[in-house]
Amino acid sequence: MLRRLHPDQPASFAFTPANQAWAEAQITKYPEGRQASAIIPLLWRAQEQEGWLTRPAIEHVADMLGLAHIRALEVATFYFMFQLQPVGSVAHLQICGTTSCMICGAEDLVAVCKEKIAPKAHQLSADGKFSWEEVECLGACANAPMAQIGKDYYEDLTAEKLAWIIDEMAAGRVPTPGPQNGRYASEPKGGLTSLKDHEAGRDPLNISARRATDIGDTIKRIDGTEVPMLAPWGKQSGGDVALAERPPAPAADRVPPKTAPKPAPKAKAKTKADETTAPAEVEEAAPEQLSGPRAGQAADDLKKISGVGPKLEALLNELGFWHYDQIAAWTPAEIAWVDARLKFKGRIERDGWIAQAATLAAAR
Repeated sequence: MLRRLHPDQPASFAFTPANQAWAEAQITKYPEGRQASAIIPLLWRAQEQEGWLTRPAIEHVADMLGLAHIRALEVATFYFMFQLQPVGSVAHLQICGTTSCMICGAEDLVAVCKEKIAPKAHQLSADGKFSWEEVECLGACANAPMAQIGKDYYEDLTAEKLAWIIDEMAAGRVPTPGPQNGRYASEPKGGLTSLKDHEAGRDPLNISARRATDIGDTIKRIDGTEVPMLAPWGKQSGGDVALAERPPAPAADRVPPKTAPKPAPKAKAKTKADETTAPAEVEEAAPEQLSGPRAGQAADDLKKISGVGPKLEALLNELGFWHYDQIAAWTPAEIAWVDARLKFKGRIERDGWIAQAATLAAAR
C-alpha cells in the first residue's frame, strides 16, 4: 500500500516542554553516535501529542537526531502505526479485523463505524471528532471482538456497545476500558475455574483498566504531564530523578566544556600487557575554515553526504566548511577537531564523510 503525507500540513511543530524533556531522555538511552536509534519513540511521542504525524513533526525529530529528513520520512511511511493524516479530535478507533475478531463480530463493529463516523476508513466524522480504521491483530484474541480507542483496549464488544461508547465519548465522557461484558480480564465469562482464591477482595478493575482510569489519559493527547518523566538508565539521567522536576537543559553547546586533566599515574614497571594498550587519542588541529563560499563559487550541497541533514549542514557552514574539498582534505587531527564540535561524536568516520566528500568533489 502506498502511503503519502497528507496534502494539508501545519506550518510548524514543537514538542511541549515536558515532551521535549522526555524526548531528550530517550536519546540518552543510546551510545554516543547512535542517537538515530531513538527515531521511532520520538516519532511516536510526536504522534501522541498531535494525534497524527505531520511533516513538520517528522522533520523536527530528524533535526533533533541529526538525520536527513528523508531518513525520518522513510521510517514514518514504512510503519502503519504512524497516522499520516488527521484523526478525530476526540478519538481514533482501530477495529481489529483479524480471524478471532472477525469470527466474533468485527464486521458488525466496522458497520457501526461506517454509520456513526464516516463511510470510509481514515475519513473524519462530520463534526471532526472521530475517525476509524480496520487493523491487523492487536493481541487480545481471547476477548474478541475488540478495538483500540486512543491508548486503551475495549474488549468483548457488541455493535450496540460500541455505538454507546462512541456516543459517550462524543458527549465528553470516557467509558472504562477493558472487557465490556462483565469479565475481569480474559478468564471464562462464567468466572474463574482455577486460582479462585484470587477472586475475593480484588480491585473491580484489572490492572490495565485501573491504570488507564487513574491516569485519565485514555483518549487524551499526551503532553508529557500525565506521569513523572523518569530516565532510570545510566548516569546521564541522574538515576531515578524525574526529568520533569529537573531544570531544562541549556541550549546545546557545540563545543563540549573542557574538564580538568586527570592526574598522571604513578610510574610502574612495564609489563607485556602495556604493549597492547589502546593508542592515545589524536590531538586536535583546526582545519581550513572559510567565512563563506569561495569567490565565484556557490556553496556545495553538503546534505549530499550521507548522514548530513539541514541542521548539520548549517552547523558545518557555521564552523567554516562550505565545500566538499574542504571536508575531503581533513586529516585525523582535523577530524578530531570537527568531531569535538558536533553533537554526536564519531559520525564523520562512521559514515565515511571523507571518502564521500572526495567523490562529490571529483564529480563537480
